[in-house]
Order: sequence, then C-alpha cells, then structure tokens
Amino acid sequence: MGDVRLSALSTLNYRNLAPGTLDFPEGVTGIYGENGAGKTNLLEAAYLALTGQTDAPRIEQLIQAGEQEAYVRADLQQGGSLSIQEVGLGRGRRQLKVDGVRVRTGDLPRGGAVWIRPEDSELVFGPPSGRRAYLDSLLSRLSARYGEQLSRYERTVSQRNAALRGGEEWAMHVWDDVLLKLGTEIMLFRRRALTRLDELAREANAQLGSRKPLALTLTESTSPETYAADLRGRRAEELARGSTVTGPHRDDLLLTLGDFPASDYASRGEGRTVALALRRAELELLREKFGEDPVLLLDDFTAELDPHRRQYLLDLAASVPQAIVTGTELAPGAALTLRAQAGRFTPVERAESEGWRGEGSA
Repeated sequence: MGDVRLSALSTLNYRNLAPGTLDFPEGVTGIYGENGAGKTNLLEAAYLALTGQTDAPRIEQLIQAGEQEAYVRADLQQGGSLSIQEVGLGRGRRQLKVDGVRVRTGDLPRGGAVWIRPEDSELVFGPPSGRRAYLDSLLSRLSARYGEQLSRYERTVSQRNAALRGGEEWAMHVWDDVLLKLGTEIMLFRRRALTRLDELAREANAQLGSRKPLALTLTESTSPETYAADLRGRRAEELARGSTVTGPHRDDLLLTLGDFPASDYASRGEGRTVALALRRAELELLREKFGEDPVLLLDDFTAELDPHRRQYLLDLAASVPQAIVTGTELAPGAALTLRAQAGRFTPVERAESEGWRGEGSA
C-alpha cells in the first residue's frame, strides 16, 4: 500500500489559525516564526485530523473565540489513492468522518502520526495520570480491542463509583464481575506491550547520548492473580471514599534512569531525553505494527536541547517519508519552508509555490 502522506490540511475556526488549506510535500516541511504565531496549533490540528485524538481538557478550547464550531480536514495520499479525514468540533462534541462516512476514533488509521513537543517532559515529571494516558493512547492505536475494552472499563469504574457513593454495597458483585474481566485483559495487554516498548525506549535513550540506562516498568495497584481478592479486601475503604481504589486506572508507568525514578532524580535535560526516547519508541512500535511510517510532527526542535539532541531530532525528521518541523529558527534541509505569523503560513522562497491558500496569503 505504501506510506500514508498528509497532502493537505484545512482548518476553519480552529484556535488562532486563519481559515485555509495548507499543502505539504514529501520530506521535511519547516515552519518558523515567533512564539504565539500558531505553529503549535497547526501541529495540534494536524494530529487531531490524522488520529482523531486531542489532549485538550475541553473541546471548546479548540474552537476560535466567538465561534460555535470548528473544522479540521486532512487529505491523505496512499498508494495513488486519496482519502479524506474530517473532524467537526462543537461545544462538548466531536464528529469524525472518513470519505464522508461517520466513524469512531478507533476506525481511523491508527499509525497516522507521532507528535513530539517540549511539553513531553511532563511524561517524566508530571503525575501518573499523564503516563497512563500516554500508554493507553499508544496501546489503543496498536489494538482496536484494547481501546474498546479500556473505554468499557472506564465506564464501568464510573458507574461503580456512583454505586459506592450511594452506599449500594449489595450491587458490588455485579460491577466487580465486569471490572475483573475488563481490568484483567487490560493489565495483561499492558504487560505484553511493555516488553517491546521498554526495549525500544532503552535503545533510543542510548542513541540520544544518555549515560544512564532507561527502564520502563508498570507499578500496579493489583495483579490479575490477586485482583478479585484485592477488590473484596478494600471494600470498606472504597465505600468510605466513594471511589474504586484498585485496578489498572490507578497504575503508573515507572521510568527508571540508572537506579532511580526519573521523576524524582532526573535533571531537566535528562527528563527531556527520556521523553524523546518514549516518543521515538512510539514511532518505532507503530512502524512495526502497521508496516508504514507515521507522519512525524516535531514542535520546537530547539527547545531545551543541546546540539547533539537537536541534531538527533533533525536526523529523525529526515529519516521518515514526511515530517513537519516547527521552531523559532529555520529547520535545515526542508523541502518547503513556511513562515508563521498570526495564524497564517506563507512560503519563504517563492510566493507562487504551493502553500497557504487562505485569507491573507501571500
């Protein structure tokens, strides 16, 4: 079939982006401009259109101020055929379409993109919820079943918590049966996937020049073998708290650098390196699973990086069929260079070259 390529991205009322369509060539597209010019928002829109995923706490945050709806469209080329993925955004809702047919997030091509950004350091230094979200997002893309079972598990936990808050201890055996089945499957899948993810992250960390070995392990609140007993043993605590305290929704992805947890002992530079290793591992795992390279979205390639790590990222961008690289400096070796200014993107070298076709374009 060949690698999927983002040939065009269209946006309307998305954050601060001017409405229009931006065409992308193969190879590296470099986008430069001052902070606040819309570079990150463009990558966010591309990631949303390619994967259907966003980490925005509320959909409303993606919609331009004063507007009620927003729209993002990705035109994809694969093996000579064209496919169109659309995302419509409204207040508290998101609608996905592929070639005009409504779909769910899990129906989109799951290896579509990897987004590397400075905020990834929070995967190392932030709370366990961020690391769980990283792991669950990746595994949901690797396995549609994992995504479905995780969604069912989260709904079950929410319903069980409501029963706990209502003091409905008599109903616990009903929720526990469902929880045990779904939670056990999630834990076993995480364990299997982490074996390869750990190998790839170790390799990437070493390639990035780290002198300390990286290891990925799961810190679990229970195990498949003891899950049922742990639920029964903490019943009184759960009724007092009104929440489910045991299960994979309470687990953490432990990142160990050398002999110590990276979250507590890594420097900012080491943490950034670990985060880059996780994203490189994500890219390799998706490539292995689907037999094609994701589109690489690389935000601010100069941020908090020494020359070696900066060059590593640029080499990575050059090694994949298509990458979009942003920064406050020009990305060397780009097939197309665009300047970002107030949500508009214009070609630097030739105004007549393919580029932004929206209002205010050069």
